[in-house]
Amino acid sequence: MTEQTQTDLVIVGAGMVGLTLAALLADTDLQIHILESRDLAPSDALQWEAGIRASGYDSRVSALTIASQQVLSVAGAWQYIEQMRLMPYRQMDVWDGEGTGQIKFDCTELHEPCLGHIVENRVTQAALCQVVAEQDNVTFCAGEQLTDLTEVDAEGLRRLQLSSGRSIQAKLVVAADGALSNTRRLAGIGMWEWDYGHHAIVTTVTTEQPNRATCWQRFTEDGPLAFLPLSDECLSSIVWSTSPDHARVLMELDDAEFCTALEQAFESRLGKVTATDKRFVFPLRQRHARQYVKEGFAAIGDAAHTIHPLAGQGVNLGLMDAAALAENIIEGIEAGKHWHSEFHLRRFQRARQSDNLQMAATMESFKRLFNSSQPLALLLRNSGMNLMNQLAPVKNHIVQQAMGLSGNLPKLAQRPVRD
Repeated sequence: MTEQTQTDLVIVGAGMVGLTLAALLADTDLQIHILESRDLAPSDALQWEAGIRASGYDSRVSALTIASQQVLSVAGAWQYIEQMRLMPYRQMDVWDGEGTGQIKFDCTELHEPCLGHIVENRVTQAALCQVVAEQDNVTFCAGEQLTDLTEVDAEGLRRLQLSSGRSIQAKLVVAADGALSNTRRLAGIGMWEWDYGHHAIVTTVTTEQPNRATCWQRFTEDGPLAFLPLSDECLSSIVWSTSPDHARVLMELDDAEFCTALEQAFESRLGKVTATDKRFVFPLRQRHARQYVKEGFAAIGDAAHTIHPLAGQGVNLGLMDAAALAENIIEGIEAGKHWHSEFHLRRFQRARQSDNLQMAATMESFKRLFNSSQPLALLLRNSGMNLMNQLAPVKNHIVQQAMGLSGNLPKLAQRPVRD
């Protein structure tokens, strides 16, 4: 006989966004199940991270904004991140490799201690795993895959069929299982998507000169190249977005040849690139779900949207999704509403879909502007960058929004007002 469980909320995917949602709902009476296809043990996450920390840095890092820091603090994870490894960055230096345009951002101009933090993805996930492991209302189901998802039945429940043969009935199912979300597909939600024509190479490199707690980004003729500072002052995490053909050539180079190519593309801003870790490459596509919610269903993070990494906003948008959905659920429970109904969930969709679409459109505009080699485009972008660099109020307003210090933010992402 098939084992069947009934619960309030099922989160499919134990990545940073799904775990954040669970952590933010720790103080509710909801019974939560997290499904994860990987063989993860949340209670061992901190010990696991400590064991591999000395072996090097994760190739995937995130530039977490102040708003994301606030969400992770409320979730109880930031204290663990601080105990592991993170890098506050104080400056950003962006320039056009095909011209003279340059813009610099400095936290001192905003009277802030930093502009944000570079954090390895595995560190953030380990911290969130620890929080979830401490929650009495969360059941973690590792090594489980979702094979079928029904529509809502007469009792207002969806049934999830799992690879182990188990089934779960839930009031709300949340897809947090990434860009190729099987959960979103089973829920019958389509996507708008197109190829950016870029592949991204990520790795950790060693440079002759220290990174100066600065995020560096050069727009090359093939795409943006970013150096993100790590806590070892001569190490940086790179994201090199370029054409598929160029990416293939770069991946075929040996380490010494790659370091030379990287140093040249970066105009030797940090001296020689002396070493590189293993390189990884992945294609870049923009995706956006046609809708985020249905009756008893919601999609968050990459399961709902993906954008170009040139501004490093992908994970931050996902964490804002988690915060907004947690708020929506809590408000519904407190008001005695059907918090899992499509009618109630549409408030979450309205709050996040417009912001995510706006960010996607902005990234697409930037990509097209900096991909153009037309003389007029070169003139406009270089003149614009130099002008903005001189207009401190405009520049600071833009960077405050990017940091998550202003704009349409969930309450859980808003920093408490200073005295």
